[in-house]
Amino acid sequence: MTVVRCGVIGVGHLGKFHAQKYSMIENCELIALADPSPKNALALSKELKCDYFKNYKEILKYVDVVSIAAPTSLHYEITSEVLKSGVSVLLEKPITSCVKEAKLLDKLATENKLLLQIGHLERFNPAMLEFKAITNEEQCFSGEKLIPNFIEAIRIAPFKLRATDVDVIIDLMIHDIDLILEMVNSPISQIFAKGTKVLSKTIDIANARIEFLNGCVANLTSSRISEKTERKMRVFTKKTYYSINFQDKQLRSTHLKESNVSSKIDPEFVTKTHKIQPVDALETEIKKFINSFVSSTPVAVSASSGIKALETANLITQKINDSVR
Repeated sequence: MTVVRCGVIGVGHLGKFHAQKYSMIENCELIALADPSPKNALALSKELKCDYFKNYKEILKYVDVVSIAAPTSLHYEITSEVLKSGVSVLLEKPITSCVKEAKLLDKLATENKLLLQIGHLERFNPAMLEFKAITNEEQCFSGEKLIPNFIEAIRIAPFKLRATDVDVIIDLMIHDIDLILEMVNSPISQIFAKGTKVLSKTIDIANARIEFLNGCVANLTSSRISEKTERKMRVFTKKTYYSINFQDKQLRSTHLKESNVSSKIDPEFVTKTHKIQPVDALETEIKKFINSFVSSTPVAVSASSGIKALETANLITQKINDSVR
């Protein structure tokens, strides 16, 4: 068994969980944590029995891979240094603050033959994994590619000071943007968007309508000033409606009963609640990354996917900013 030496750079809210997962995975050895603030990182390093460094550059000679969970504004600076040191990276979303920097990181990873996986975590949500498994099976059975006609996504949460350095599109909506771009797999024809600032200096609530060249339409709503947390997506195909609940990890599908397709009586629908395998999304994401490193295979979420999601998020933000001028 190949043991991979791992580190975590940025040990805040998300980095802490990355560190805990690495310490639990059988073929991973958590070597060190790096964070400019020792307040929480030092205590966590003692708990997980690994080293702590204030300067992230000091851990690079000891590790094979790192997770980077630093503020978005630092993603390019840190990731470029890590890649130049010959270390592969699992980088929390969004890939960077701007597309130009993201493309430079992609190029740097490719030139150095290193892995750069982007942490779009909802791809590994068990409800989404089950949705993909079911739709892939249906495609194999019918011989037809299942193309969504309409998608509706809602992602709302109460206000928190954390992550207000970026707008709600980058903070929350980008999760759904990434999933939808992968699902539809078609160029965008046009985008309409509205949004506003409420409690922070950046956009706190937004709605976007994305129209694709293949005819699919996606409507996305995101808010970080809500009274409750909700993460849901509804996907309508030619024959089936899927309801994906990311928060509660549930998947339901509804289709017209075959015997009623040509009937003149009121149609009868069949709804099924699918059994979801209880998997940990972050653990699955990290295991995929480690497996790619050990087997020298492509990562589960490429830098190219991260760039496409960022480009689309930036277009939505631009549409909103243009509408309020």
